[in-house]
Amino acid sequence: MFFSGWGVKAKPLVGIDIGSSAVKVASLKRAGNTYHLENLGIEYLPPDCIVDGVIISKLPVADAISRIFKSKGIRNRHIATSISGSSVIVKKIALPAQMEHELEESIQWEAEQYIPFDIADVNLDYQIVGNSPEGNRLEVILVAAKREKIADQTGVISMAGKVSSVVDIDAFALQNVYELNYEPQATTVAALLNIGSSVMNVNIVRGREFLFTRDIAMGGNHYNDFLQKELNISFEESENYKRNGAPTPELQKRTLATLASVSEILVLEVQKTLDYFKTTSRLEDIREMYISGGACRTPGFQVCLQEKFQIPVTFLNPFNHIKVDEKVFPASTIEELASDFAVAVGLALRTTGR
Repeated sequence: MFFSGWGVKAKPLVGIDIGSSAVKVASLKRAGNTYHLENLGIEYLPPDCIVDGVIISKLPVADAISRIFKSKGIRNRHIATSISGSSVIVKKIALPAQMEHELEESIQWEAEQYIPFDIADVNLDYQIVGNSPEGNRLEVILVAAKREKIADQTGVISMAGKVSSVVDIDAFALQNVYELNYEPQATTVAALLNIGSSVMNVNIVRGREFLFTRDIAMGGNHYNDFLQKELNISFEESENYKRNGAPTPELQKRTLATLASVSEILVLEVQKTLDYFKTTSRLEDIREMYISGGACRTPGFQVCLQEKFQIPVTFLNPFNHIKVDEKVFPASTIEELASDFAVAVGLALRTTGR
């Protein structure tokens, strides 16, 4: 799915996903209808560098970007990045059919009805995605983001000596990578979840059609917070327990119990979002779910989702339909990193006009 974003469309672009715990970079090359992986890079950030999606310390983030580009030999300075969180509003609305020059005025007026920010403080964008069956109304995706949020994101990229050619939305980048790698049937309604350190993106699509998105201010850090409190351990220890297991059987038992309780909290928030979607739409039920993000592989999380919703829950593989040179990117590395790079790869697809 292509969404116009803020900025000038440029080719090629390098995808940069700036998360609370790490910066992820991906670049692709297109040959005909085939996509090839050119580069992947990840740099972890100091704790509290980014809090609740807000960049508190810009220099460490800029340095992380610079280190990735230097270590991977990436020369392209033109970037596609994305934002999410409470400073971003995405709505699918219907407007009376009208001429393009009239639409600009209508969008401005509609934005004031739907967006809980001062309209002077936001950047607006929209995309016409279709007509109503009767042909008398336009279906439009409306996006608004606080200018301060955009400036923070583009500012750290500029500090790293790069150019923000496109600022997109996490949910749209996730949809890009889903469409490429899974070629969904037009009638299939799916939920796409990206579970980051501090934010969960929930995106609902029907085939290649965007339906609904919501960002939930919870994520992988909730696991760490609960582990630290329950087991009286450091952040570093909690991260190690979460990823690799605890050092003793008794600690492992307590670790798994804590992880399970947090998974139930996160899944409950997902359920609230899906229930809201169902009550406000007249569509059939969600048939499948794809999950990504660093926290999606937390032990028990996938099973918790499956038990709650009774639908297939699949780890989204952003490299499913992308050619990967195993001499450069060993299969074990790709498997380990796949969940972390869904948004970055979705942004890198913008280099091909998607």
